[in-house]
Amino acid sequence: MATSSQSIQLDIAVAGLGRMGKRHVRSLIQRVSRALVVAVCSTSAEELDWAKENYKNAGIKVYDSYEKMIQHPGLQAVWVSTSTNVHASQTFAAIEKGLHVLCEKPLSTDQNEAKRVVDMANSHPELKVMAGFSRRFDASYRDAKAKVENGAIGAPFIVRSQTCDLVDNTGFFVRYAKLNGGMFVDCCIHDIDLSLWFLGDVKPKAVWAAGTISHHPESKELNDVDNGVGIVEYWGGKIAYFYCSRTQAHGHDVCTEIVGTTGKVMVNVVPRLNNVTIAQTAGITHAVQPEYWERFEDAFATEANEFTSAILDNAPVPVKLELGLMSLKIGWALQEALLTGERIRFDEEGNQLDGEKARL
Repeated sequence: MATSSQSIQLDIAVAGLGRMGKRHVRSLIQRVSRALVVAVCSTSAEELDWAKENYKNAGIKVYDSYEKMIQHPGLQAVWVSTSTNVHASQTFAAIEKGLHVLCEKPLSTDQNEAKRVVDMANSHPELKVMAGFSRRFDASYRDAKAKVENGAIGAPFIVRSQTCDLVDNTGFFVRYAKLNGGMFVDCCIHDIDLSLWFLGDVKPKAVWAAGTISHHPESKELNDVDNGVGIVEYWGGKIAYFYCSRTQAHGHDVCTEIVGTTGKVMVNVVPRLNNVTIAQTAGITHAVQPEYWERFEDAFATEANEFTSAILDNAPVPVKLELGLMSLKIGWALQEALLTGERIRFDEEGNQLDGEKARL
């Protein structure tokens, strides 16, 4: 009897065992029945010790380098969940090895490097290489997208979107920021992607940005901020407004509004941990998710399942790698506008006309 594709498992490895990598491993094990985690890697001694202890009965091989891990016998796919500065090189190496890849956002801290990896992926159509824009897999955002496409708000022309993290007093944010490209390249990249998703095939016309440092003075040494606001004017009369923060007091606050000619769609404008509300003499309150995982855990699981299915069923990936190029271009332009105080303009094809590419 022929074996059903539904009974075949994908041998996958996870690169990086920081806060994202560990959770991706758990999600793959617990929520993706068609995937089998066979290997992980890290260069951190602490993370390696943790993995050896926690995965010793899970049949997962722990490697101390990415290069060793992608040589794992029978490996078919890699989930790149390391710091942004090595996303591109690790994705490129996996493609060279003949492996399918799911790469976390953003693809690179360098636009030319990102383009090189996209060209490499496109030269290997037999491989599934996917961009990790997880909000496109969130049930609420997908519902909002369907409503916009069905004409619920007429023609969309403005997107307001924000990513605001709970304030971190441990020093993690500063260490993280050194390797991940800056406020608009890292924190804002999902919001930029959502604006492109909801507004359609649009090209940037001009960008502006401003920012401030309210909690993390170390950000100044990194030529960065811990709170930033950016505006993108797209050709065709469409606009996106972004607010990104690492200093929220109440929890993880991610929301998006899509304004159309006949209405507006809102996603998570008032963030909540669950449906519990407390009414007291001081007023009515509810809890908020402390960080992104509580808000998007289901989206990450959906993303992993759809990536796995694309490979095993030989179907197109839901988010092609090249979709991240325009988001990255806009993110760097916003970062440059932040640093220079200048407006950055683009031609109608989306090519930057002003300034130099930002480098932090």
